[in-house]
Amino acid sequence: MTPVKPKRVPRAIREQQMLDASVEVFARRGYHPAGVEEIAEIAGISKPMVYLYFGSKEELFVACIRREANRLMEMITQLVDPQDPPKEQLWSALRGFFSFVSDHSGAWIVLYRQARTQGGPSAREVDEMRRRTVELIAAMLSQAAGMRKPGEQAVTAAHALVGSCESLADWMLDTPGTSAETTAKRLMHFAWPGLEELMEATRAKRAKR
Repeated sequence: MTPVKPKRVPRAIREQQMLDASVEVFARRGYHPAGVEEIAEIAGISKPMVYLYFGSKEELFVACIRREANRLMEMITQLVDPQDPPKEQLWSALRGFFSFVSDHSGAWIVLYRQARTQGGPSAREVDEMRRRTVELIAAMLSQAAGMRKPGEQAVTAAHALVGSCESLADWMLDTPGTSAETTAKRLMHFAWPGLEELMEATRAKRAKR
């Protein structure tokens, strides 16, 4: 009887398995202590296969950051409906962001705590994620204020909000019992009055022209 050959795992699925294992190991151990051997073992593959797919540990790390950053951005953009009032758009974005961090804490640790200190290509990936997030929020604020493109005030406010989100996300993970919903509400209550005032001032200024 001819033995049945095991089915070959498609490349795309194999890559995701490697990235899943890598995020787990990088988050738990940090970039430098993390070993490719352990990553390969958790993914159920050989060490040479990791290098075959990603070339080096640094390239694997950058691939992890890129995937998690894209996941975060996709979640936020899917939750935010441009037809909703600005307040609802912001609430959806904040709730989605903190839910992602809560549900994927390993991904956030890799993105925020490790990529920034590692520098090089990994830090550039995080900078790109931050730039995209700032653009999304600045565009939302500008649209609500009746502007076609973001002005300096909207961009400044967006940077402040993104920085607050990052800091609170890190605090949330280090504070047992603090939920994503609660964290999102706290930031919403703090940020929205100022943002609403900014938008109203911008609309009033445009009306005088």
